[in-house]
Amino acid sequence: MDLTFNHLDSDAKREDNFCRQGRGLFRLADTSKLAEGESIMVTRPSIPIRYPFLGICGLSCRLCPHYQSNAASRCEGCKTVGRLGAACSMQTCALRKQRVEYCGFCSDAELCSTWSHHREASLRHDSFVSYRKLEENISDIHLRGPDEWERDQLVRERILRRMLIEYDDGQSRSYFCIAAAVLDPKDIERAMSAERMSRPVDADAKSRCRIIRGSLSQIATDRGEVLRLRK
Repeated sequence: MDLTFNHLDSDAKREDNFCRQGRGLFRLADTSKLAEGESIMVTRPSIPIRYPFLGICGLSCRLCPHYQSNAASRCEGCKTVGRLGAACSMQTCALRKQRVEYCGFCSDAELCSTWSHHREASLRHDSFVSYRKLEENISDIHLRGPDEWERDQLVRERILRRMLIEYDDGQSRSYFCIAAAVLDPKDIERAMSAERMSRPVDADAKSRCRIIRGSLSQIATDRGEVLRLRK
């Protein structure tokens, strides 16, 4: 029979959408409570999702500008209902064919041309999210395991959220997401501390954003990085 994944709009219940780490399967939805367009029908049973913020390809959903958005179209991760309807070949292969939540968990990973081409492209180009750390993520997950990797990503997300709260001028969410993914968290924290120490009492969001962006861009330059998407 067809199964339906539930979509919860409440931010307070967001963790339920991801079936919190190590705690069961995607749940069957009560379709009587869903508005039109809030569910997706699939013809295969649900699979255990232990790492909801580990993207299928190896990116961190925590550091994606679409995940950090407050818009109604906000993405809650590539394993949730909003993304299950997307035309993504890796998503279809991993979740529905191979029955794994991350390409690196697949027994065919080393021979997979789809994942290989995706990784090769990530060395040159980005989409709406930076792919610069994809290979490093994959290597880190392989060497240290997904649990340790996830702990590091949580640290980065907490810093990212502080940047968005303190500095976002309405146009810099993507920039801060890239910074959180690319730069050393300690460097970001030092830059934020320095900005706070010298901040005028009447500083508005735009002026705060301009100062912190200047500091982060300089750090990136010193590290041989650029805080913009590669097109």
